Amino acid sequence: MPQTVTLTHAEALARLGHALSDQTRTRILLALREAPAHPSDLADAVGVSRQVMSNQLACLRGCGLVESVPDGRRVWYRLADPRLASALGDLLGLVLAVDPGCCGPDCTCAGPVQGQAA
Repeated sequence: MPQTVTLTHAEALARLGHALSDQTRTRILLALREAPAHPSDLADAVGVSRQVMSNQLACLRGCGLVESVPDGRRVWYRLADPRLASALGDLLGLVLAVDPGCCGPDCTCAGPVQGQAA
């Protein structure tokens, strides 16, 4: 029997939508889907400053999607739940199945990609 949708369910999906609404946060989630990482490594991989990375990781922590793990004097980040990796893969597959041309080289649906000219 289908589960009754509650306000809590809607809020949870809204948090995911908020996280995915920013390309930097989406790229962080996709990177963490592959492997946990230190913020400085994520900043280099995503191409943002460490301050921007810190702010975006704080947002993702607030959304409950990533967690920090102390590692001596450093901290690394991972997805808060391993099922999130599969969910992100499923969402990506669905978007590409619905519109295979989306996000191709000529895509304008999300505006310019960070680091590329408009």
